[in-house]
Amino acid sequence: MGVEGCTKCIKYMLFFFNFIFWLAGGVVLGVALWLRHDNHTSSLLELKFDGQQAPTTFLNSVHILIAVGAVMMVVGFLGCYGAIQESQCLLGTFFACLVILFACEVAAGIFGFMHKDSISKELITFYDNVYENSLATTLTDQEKKQAAAAVLKVFHETLECCGKGSSNPLTTLITQGFTDICPKSVSTSTTDCHVKIKQLFNEKVYLIGIAALIVAIIMIFEMTFSMVLCCGIRNSPVY
Repeated sequence: MGVEGCTKCIKYMLFFFNFIFWLAGGVVLGVALWLRHDNHTSSLLELKFDGQQAPTTFLNSVHILIAVGAVMMVVGFLGCYGAIQESQCLLGTFFACLVILFACEVAAGIFGFMHKDSISKELITFYDNVYENSLATTLTDQEKKQAAAAVLKVFHETLECCGKGSSNPLTTLITQGFTDICPKSVSTSTTDCHVKIKQLFNEKVYLIGIAALIVAIIMIFEMTFSMVLCCGIRNSPVY
């Protein structure tokens, strides 16, 4: 015999929430792997020009997210097993892991909110640098000009855009008409790559934020239930 009454109900509720937490860890891991291998982001963030690598802030964040998803699955399994076995040691370890994860999530959320626009700004700066080099490079430096054109072509074909936000529409039109780095189907009135880059990363940042909020709510319930169950086990006459 183990715990009885309300504590037994808490035990199965904790198991249920831990199972949800384990599934959430799998979802976080899956989303992180999707973000890492998504054609739109990976093709842009793996670009290089003149020895300069595209900003890696987003990829670093995704790698951290992959690790978090894996840890969540391990901790979720630990919580499920500890609840079923009614082990104070496992539940205490589970609670400590949750506190650490929750603190890291809050810190990451604050940092991400404060720097939510930095990823798109860094990539826009990289794009502008390549764009300006492609227009300013002299004809004698053909190798650098071809490298710039190749990088721009990946940007334009991936995002279906052409030109900077502040670029002259006539310049964009000439670029479209006399080069092959811009998609021919893109209209000159809707070709702002700055807007496209911001849209691409803002959508993904909001997706990560919603997932983090849901996980945080689940963690709060789990921390409460694990402590209640641990106290119930300690006060149970069977133990």
